[in-house]
Amino acid sequence: MPLTAAVISGLQRLVLYETRARFFLVGCNHAQTKHRVLKIDRTEPRDLVIIDDKHVYSQQEVRELLGRLDLGNRTKIGQKGSSGLSRAVTSYGIVGFVRFLEGYYIILVTKHRKVADIGGHAIYKIEDTNMIYIPNDSVRVTHPDEARYVRIFQNVDLSSNFYFSYSYDLSHSLQHNLSMLCALCKGGDLEMGSSCRQDGFDIFEDEGVPTQGVFLDVSEPYEKYVWNSKLLEKVKDTLHSDWLMYIIHGFCGQSKLLIYGRPVHVTLIARRSSRFAGTRFLKRGANCEGDVANEVETEQIIHDASVMSFTMGSYSSYVQVRGSVPLYWSQDISTMMPKPPIRLDQADPFAHVAALHFDQMFRRFGSPIIILNLVKKREKRKHEKILSEELYPAIINLNQFLPPEHSIDYIAWDMARYTKSKLCNVLDRLSMIAENVVKRTGFFVNRSDFYCHSLRLDERWGDLGGCVMPSGRMQTGVLRTNCVDCLDRTNTAQFMVGKCALAYQLYALGMIDKPKLQFDTDCVRLFEELYEDHGDTLSLQYGGSQLVHRVKTYRKIAPWTQHSRDIMQTLSRYYSNAFSDADRQDAINLFLQVYQPGENKPHLWELPTDFYLHQSNSMDLPPYRRSYTCWWSDGVLTYLPLPYDEVPCEENRTKVAVKRVNCYDEAIDTYTEFYKPYELSSFDDTYCVTMTNSARDFMPKTVGVDPSPFTVRKPEETGKSVLGKSSKDETLLQRKTAASAPPPPSEEAVSSSSEDDSEEEREDDGSASQRSTPIKLAESGDSVRPQEVATCPPRLAPSAVHVGWNPSHLLKRFAHLGQNQHKVEKTDRQAEQRPLENVINLSPVSSFTADSVYEVCVPRVDAESRALFEGHVQANRGIIRSLRPEDTLLYREYVKNRYM
Repeated sequence: MPLTAAVISGLQRLVLYETRARFFLVGCNHAQTKHRVLKIDRTEPRDLVIIDDKHVYSQQEVRELLGRLDLGNRTKIGQKGSSGLSRAVTSYGIVGFVRFLEGYYIILVTKHRKVADIGGHAIYKIEDTNMIYIPNDSVRVTHPDEARYVRIFQNVDLSSNFYFSYSYDLSHSLQHNLSMLCALCKGGDLEMGSSCRQDGFDIFEDEGVPTQGVFLDVSEPYEKYVWNSKLLEKVKDTLHSDWLMYIIHGFCGQSKLLIYGRPVHVTLIARRSSRFAGTRFLKRGANCEGDVANEVETEQIIHDASVMSFTMGSYSSYVQVRGSVPLYWSQDISTMMPKPPIRLDQADPFAHVAALHFDQMFRRFGSPIIILNLVKKREKRKHEKILSEELYPAIINLNQFLPPEHSIDYIAWDMARYTKSKLCNVLDRLSMIAENVVKRTGFFVNRSDFYCHSLRLDERWGDLGGCVMPSGRMQTGVLRTNCVDCLDRTNTAQFMVGKCALAYQLYALGMIDKPKLQFDTDCVRLFEELYEDHGDTLSLQYGGSQLVHRVKTYRKIAPWTQHSRDIMQTLSRYYSNAFSDADRQDAINLFLQVYQPGENKPHLWELPTDFYLHQSNSMDLPPYRRSYTCWWSDGVLTYLPLPYDEVPCEENRTKVAVKRVNCYDEAIDTYTEFYKPYELSSFDDTYCVTMTNSARDFMPKTVGVDPSPFTVRKPEETGKSVLGKSSKDETLLQRKTAASAPPPPSEEAVSSSSEDDSEEEREDDGSASQRSTPIKLAESGDSVRPQEVATCPPRLAPSAVHVGWNPSHLLKRFAHLGQNQHKVEKTDRQAEQRPLENVINLSPVSSFTADSVYEVCVPRVDAESRALFEGHVQANRGIIRSLRPEDTLLYREYVKNRYM
């Protein structure tokens, strides 16, 4: 049984009922066993009056309550119709409450879609919302500008890249969610008895005896990445925590990587900061509190999906950050130029704003903080170079007060200049930087190293940084990447760092034998597609268009049609920046409640600038001035290189609420949360089937040799290109090709495919290598006939089966049937008509001495079958044995029969 668990929200389905005087919001869990009722007063024209009785109702009690409310709100006894209690809308969560110049509105999520699953905890994307005015029309006080504020507020499209989860904290990283409570437990704050331990194990969360207890973790979200915290601020202290649903903005994508049948989920989560948020040219640099524009935290999570429990499963994550240069700078867009000149707004000789920004990073990520600055160094007219000339002295000034082992690392590299050079390979240089960065920061993994890592020690694995613990590894420090816009160049650099980290993560989970991945493999193609979707989404949110330069552009393998597409994206970005960014900025300011309308205040559209809205301290004298030498927060340096937000200090103990619950409590039942056995669902519509699959979407259908996702393939060999032009003839050809394919290569040949040898690939592109293997096609004249199976004589009496026989012969015959599913070889007719007397012996029940159907011979299990069963048991306990050549051959046959 897990000692700790995250709380699952008890309100996942809401129904809004209305009367003339009140709204009744009835919430229940998925199983509809627990209900809560929220009463919202509609007679107040401007105030928000909400009553939460904190009582948990059963389904029968809720029906009786709604029946009494319906009867009591009818104007006449026995009358039926709309005058009583009417059902308004069905929803899945409350985004928040907002008021402009009239009364309050309630914003409800009416449609959602599952987009990811982490440890059995579902992540949903908001598909549609409903904004409902609370006061009744009879008490409504109208205002002429109310409709305009509503239109501006609804310009923030909540159905575009807003995500939430009922049981997983999306505002924190996986490392924080899994390690924070464990650190408090080890610190002695919680008393854990022996009754919490259990030898049994379930594939999701262990089911213990009723006397067992679990420590429930209720932690506060990280408000920097929560976009509806201001909308819930008024009701946060009065409502039960189950009513509160926190949403993030950014990107979330997940794909399934099949490694010889073992499912590995690759998840990419991007959290956009809600502070100093805005559009491209209207939000540059940093504000007076150290928050930078276009700040996004990207986390890639790798976990073995065959065991999805957080306590027994294998999970790994790596975090990196992008954000604008932390200086006071901006660009004037009134000139209508594609690249407005960069200007420094304020002099900051002591790097005060940079100190505030890096203090936040030390608290959240620890040390080392590595800056990768990709802006241009050489320009005919100074443009981007202005930022580098200001940022580098600021880093030098801050580092002189830090201990040398925790100083901020600064890497400046003109990526645009290297791209134009024909002699330099941009991605090779980025690979070198990525290798150095990942070795210094390390990554998070929740399990200790495998024994095979010590037997076949890789030199790169021994130099890996981070914090090594008995239970695994922790990432200490982070890479902060920036260019001017933090869009195209930044996304490519983050992809290369993520690709390097992915290799180490797969190596730590025992999936590959060396921490290195090559381009043009199914694994990297899947990862590249995730990062391109990630980059397109973030670019649309900040710049108004998709990426202009992609990974293929920097690899110089983009098709000629890519150039026209890049031109269209550039024009789209320019149009958005010139004509629509101002309206989008007003909508973001209103949604985040940076600006709150009032009677005696100028309207939002009347403000000449929003500078003073985001620079809250610029109009006030600060009560104290931070030190220019000790510019970090108290206690941060004490715990470095560990992040201050993840250590069991007094400040963090107040942010985590821990209570002991029964192991059968619905608040921690991840099994029911994932499978939902009380719902009727279609298998083809489940998320596990519809999610991107490396074997289905990326592996070429003509492969019959090596289904490994780490095998280098030709650029045109993709599953999507074959699927796009499928026909009956091609399907038949693929089946014949797979049936007559030679056996897979040896284990050494498969493992060597994960080594990075890009130079040899370019030289030997046409040679016979691991990219393609010649396949022998089946002869068209081979006769295919149905296989004749010997029939057993009819049974004259009820019979029982003796299983005390050698199963090897029967297993061989079943394997022979599978091999000849599509093509039956010519065999000896006499061998096919061989009787099965030596395989299965049928004996009448009456031959038993006791003459009873309950008495049978005890089956004898051979050593091979026992070893196979013990292997399954060990796999459920998280102990996965290494793949054998027999397993590779078995999976090859499965791929042939399933996908060919």
